[in-house]
Amino acid sequence: MSARCQVTGRVPGFGKTVSHSHKRSNRRWNPNIQRKTYVLPSEGRRVTLTLSPKGIKTIDRDGIESVVARIRARGEKI
Repeated sequence: MSARCQVTGRVPGFGKTVSHSHKRSNRRWNPNIQRKTYVLPSEGRRVTLTLSPKGIKTIDRDGIESVVARIRARGEKI
């Protein structure tokens, strides 16, 4: 599962970790990605999405039907 939110598009951030001796090595900040299943009443089926908490709040606010329509408008297959 890739660390990318299907609603908000959040992806990992990259940077350096700096030790006490000031050596720098690469690191990665992953977003809090979760798999969540929703029911699409218009199609009579379930869809599983990979979402960040902000994506879950967006679905709660706007509704699953409109969010799925936006994802499909981008050309992403669900």
